[in-house]
Amino acid sequence: MPASKVTIDATDSLSADDFKAVFRGHPGGVSVITADAGDGPVALTATSVASISVDPPLLVFSISALSSAADVLSRAATIVVHSLDVHDLEVAKLGATSGIDRFAQSQSWTRLSTGETVFDNVRAWVRCDVIQRIQAGTSTVIVARALQAHIERDAQPGELGDALVYHNRSWHHLNENSRLNG
Repeated sequence: MPASKVTIDATDSLSADDFKAVFRGHPGGVSVITADAGDGPVALTATSVASISVDPPLLVFSISALSSAADVLSRAATIVVHSLDVHDLEVAKLGATSGIDRFAQSQSWTRLSTGETVFDNVRAWVRCDVIQRIQAGTSTVIVARALQAHIERDAQPGELGDALVYHNRSWHHLNENSRLNG
């Protein structure tokens, strides 16, 4: 049985709670972003990562000013975006947990020869140059140019692989049972 319909009246703008309610029902792919501006690495889990151009190769994501990683991401020249699948759920949870040292030995990580921090054995990662920061409300939108990538586990075109998505405050695994044929 479908959930009841809810209509939110128009005002100058939606409340934060109403806006969150709209996007809770919009699933997002899961990434972990790492950065280091010289004070030690930070990591955060994000569902806002999107590719915006292939030539040049650009991606975009946003970060809330309330995030513990916001200060470092406002200063870091480079970042690493880890594209996760279901095998990387613990890394996703690690980046989403506040108040902990995300680089304690609970997860295996290394530094690239260029200095960036990467989590080992994740589905894929891309090292990027930050080329633009745009203030948008209480968040910063970061545009980055891809410099280097590594793919540990790849799905063939048209296959689901083991995709990890976040939807309505919980983790989900896309698989053959979730595929819609149309």
